[in-house]
Amino acid sequence: MDLRKIKKLIDLLEESNLAEIEIKEGEESVRLARTPKGGYAVPAPAPAAYAEPRPAAPMPMSSPTEASTGGTTKASNALPDGHVVRAPMVGTFYASPSPDKPAFVAVGQPVKAGETLAIIEAMKMFNPIEADVSGTVLSILAESGQPIEFDQPLFVIG
Repeated sequence: MDLRKIKKLIDLLEESNLAEIEIKEGEESVRLARTPKGGYAVPAPAPAAYAEPRPAAPMPMSSPTEASTGGTTKASNALPDGHVVRAPMVGTFYASPSPDKPAFVAVGQPVKAGETLAIIEAMKMFNPIEADVSGTVLSILAESGQPIEFDQPLFVIG
């Protein structure tokens, strides 16, 4: 791809309201992305979600406010008995393939090993989260559209 075409793509991106554009010609490809003035396009709450220190053992942690007041929440309770499916990566959790489609699974639904339970979007890639055991979904521990951390419990299968 020659430099004149790339410059034209840059101009096209600048003139439009597109955030990014990707063009492929044969084996060559060019991807241009625009970031807003002032830095990266990261939602404000996202950095706070990753700023909390992780405990040495993989156990739920209460927020600093709850820890100081001695309060408890659903997140600080022990997980139900069963096999815990954990997040293999950091990303955004989605319970359904698209907003207008039903969830992949529901509490009480039987699942087979290899069946898709949800998807995690990471770096614009949608990664299926599959059941690694057969059983019944006892609990769904993440909310659709919310950021999740590596090794965060997502499902309990019994």
